[in-house]
Amino acid sequence: MHPVLEDLIELLQLERIEDNIFRGESRDIGGAQVFGGQVLGQALSAAHHTVEGRVAHSLHAYFLRRGDMSAPIIYEVDRARDGGSFSVRRVVAIQHGRPIFNLAASFQSPEKGIEHHAEMPDVPGPDGLQDVTEIAPEMLARVPEKMRRFLTDKRPFEIRPVRPINFEKPERLPPEKQVWIKAVDKLSDDYSLHQNLLAYVSDYELLGTSTLPHGLPFGRGMVQMASLDHALWFHRDVRIDDWLLYSFDSPSASGARGFARGQFFTQDGVLIASAAQEGLVRVLDKPRTSRPSDPRLQV
Repeated sequence: MHPVLEDLIELLQLERIEDNIFRGESRDIGGAQVFGGQVLGQALSAAHHTVEGRVAHSLHAYFLRRGDMSAPIIYEVDRARDGGSFSVRRVVAIQHGRPIFNLAASFQSPEKGIEHHAEMPDVPGPDGLQDVTEIAPEMLARVPEKMRRFLTDKRPFEIRPVRPINFEKPERLPPEKQVWIKAVDKLSDDYSLHQNLLAYVSDYELLGTSTLPHGLPFGRGMVQMASLDHALWFHRDVRIDDWLLYSFDSPSASGARGFARGQFFTQDGVLIASAAQEGLVRVLDKPRTSRPSDPRLQV
């Protein structure tokens, strides 16, 4: 297996300390703090470890404090309910004795029911599109070194935007976009693994959609962004090692907050998951001295 993907899978597996307590490590992928998708995926993984015979269908989370990449994260799971068809788990992520994140997730025993779903946007497929890491050297030379590293580091996912992003001179665009995403290698059939990885990657690109109409200067460190909450619904079976179209739109931005929605479609147009997020979007008077925010990395 590709070593970067293997490392991410290991990161999401967690160390079991007691029946309902788990410990996870972090990876620095170029942000100022722990990547929000990492905490989301690890918290869902912790919940998965306490459920048998049921699959996650929804989760709702709040980011409370910045995560410290140099310290482990403790995940405490509350087995809130095990009913006839549904189980609910509450998870708190803790660092330095304080909660940094909490999550509520619901699991269901598989069953049949009515079926319909939204149509996939009519956009080009992934073949022939460039990965986000394929950036012209002259553009890379003009962005800050830490952002350059984030843009070019090896990733556990291929990410191919339908419309390439101009980090140097962002245009004012409608608040919608699409990217194709898949894991860089084939995975086992462990369904919880695919859900955990989709939770992780659902935090890519999402909040940045709310900035598109404003042409914000990310490359100059003039924008502060942070995820405040995150919701995810699994509608159908997920395979993150097949191409998925992640389609975004942002209905609103106000009060220094942006709101964005996302939908995951298979290549043949089936809607398999939906996401929503609100986050801080603050335009600064002068560049930040810490690592610059990036519309593709919400933390």
